[in-house]
Amino acid sequence: MLTGILLANGTLPPPILTSLFSDNVVKEGISASFAVKLFKAWISEKDANAVTSALRKANLDKKLLELFPASKQNVEHFSKYFNEAGLKELSDFMRVQQSQGTRKELQKELQERLSQDCPIREMVVYVKEEMKRSALQEQAVIGLLWNILMNAVEWNKKEELVTEQALKHLKHYAPLLAAFSTQGQSELVLLLRIQEYCYDNIHFMKSFSKIVVLFYKADVLSEEAILRWYKDTHTTKGKGVFVEQMKKFVEWLQNAEEESESEGEED
Repeated sequence: MLTGILLANGTLPPPILTSLFSDNVVKEGISASFAVKLFKAWISEKDANAVTSALRKANLDKKLLELFPASKQNVEHFSKYFNEAGLKELSDFMRVQQSQGTRKELQKELQERLSQDCPIREMVVYVKEEMKRSALQEQAVIGLLWNILMNAVEWNKKEELVTEQALKHLKHYAPLLAAFSTQGQSELVLLLRIQEYCYDNIHFMKSFSKIVVLFYKADVLSEEAILRWYKDTHTTKGKGVFVEQMKKFVEWLQNAEEESESEGEED
C-alpha cells in the first residue's frame, strides 16, 4: 500500500487520513478496509509505536472509530475488526485510549461529586457502574480515588496540624476506598500511592503510619497487605523513614497473628 509507505517516510502528512472519515466512503465500508491495508504498510515500514504516536500528534487517535458507521462506532467492534485483520497493535491502542478517556471522565465526575458532598453510597454505586461499563480494573480505580481525595483539600502547611486534618478527611471517606480495595493487589497499589504522596509532600512525612493504621482499622487495608508492603513491596521513596514508622505496628500485627495461631492449635 503506497499511501502507508509514503506516510512512513514522511512524504505524506498524517492529516491526509481525514479523507477516510467522509460519510460516503465510511458507509460503503471502504474506509475501514483501506485503513487496514494502509496501517499494515505503515507499521511494516516503521513500527506500531511510531504509527500511534503520529496519530496522536495529528489528533487523529480520537477519530479512529469514525472509520465505521455510527452504529458500529464502539471499541468492541473496532477491536474485533482490526484483530481479525491482523492489527492487534491498533486494537490494543484503542482500548488503552478508551481506558484513559474513561478515567479522565470518572475523575472529573468524582471531583464534582466531592465538591457537592455527594453521599458516599451514591459515589460507590456510580464508580461500580462505570467500572462495569468500561471494564476498569479495581487497581486503577483505587489509585484514582486516592489522588482525587488528596487533591480535594487545601492542606495545612504546618506538619503538626496536617496529620490531624488528613486523618479526619480520610476517615470520612474510608468507606469509599474500602469498596475498591477488596483485592490484595488493590491494597498494595493504595499503600504505594500513600507512600509516594507522603514522600512527595514533605508535610506528610510523619503522617504515613497514622494513615495506614487508620485504614487498617477502617477495613481499607488488611494485615496481609501491610506486612507484604513492609517486607518487600515498598518503593525506595522514603523507604527508611516509612519502614521505621511502621515497625512497632508491624510487630504488633505479627505478635497478634502468632497469638491467634497458638490459640488455634490449643483448640
